[in-house]
Amino acid sequence: MPKKKKTKKIKKLKKLKKLNKNKTLLKSVEKKSTIPGPDEKPEIKKIKKQPTEKRIYNLKDFVVYPKHGVGKITAIEKAKIGEIDIQFYKILVEKEKLTLTVPINQQSKLRPIASINQINKCVSILKMKPKIKRTMWSRRAQEYDQKINSGKIYELAEVVKDLNKNTDIIADQSYSERQLFEKAYERLKSEFEAVLKVSPEEVQKKMDKALGRSAISESGA
Repeated sequence: MPKKKKTKKIKKLKKLKKLNKNKTLLKSVEKKSTIPGPDEKPEIKKIKKQPTEKRIYNLKDFVVYPKHGVGKITAIEKAKIGEIDIQFYKILVEKEKLTLTVPINQQSKLRPIASINQINKCVSILKMKPKIKRTMWSRRAQEYDQKINSGKIYELAEVVKDLNKNTDIIADQSYSERQLFEKAYERLKSEFEAVLKVSPEEVQKKMDKALGRSAISESGA
């Protein structure tokens, strides 16, 4: 009888040891999965960046650089700075007679040109009534300039719509107001041209019709 009791005790102790081992193993696995080591952190960051940084533009593609508007990729070149090889796009902004050099790893600054659906939405924005704000012109001018340089096509269309006076009489607009209107109008027009692939005259007709300026352009012709 005492032998049987001893063997039962030994079996119980063995079981307890096994359970404790399993618990410690589980804890170490949990720690590894929840707390990443210093080597794992950069890998997670890289995965997050891939969708925005990995877009590839090709030669002759039209892109939008927020501060300058629509440009065309004329070359994809390589240069060595120190020991680092850098690839970059050469972008010609024809309206401003300007060539931009944009490193491929900084292409988040660029966006592809709008889709046909986005152009149609812009036309419907141009048809809306302008929003008249009662704030000081200097503050409004700053807001309009920020919208123009945001690179967002709907914001650009809103500026054109809000600053449109349905008139070509200079006295009806201040110099700075007219300048902002023309800047926004030309930016939007150049994107319409790139997307619709029609002549500048056709684009102007389309935009002026939406803005209610068609009668003005006809009378001036």
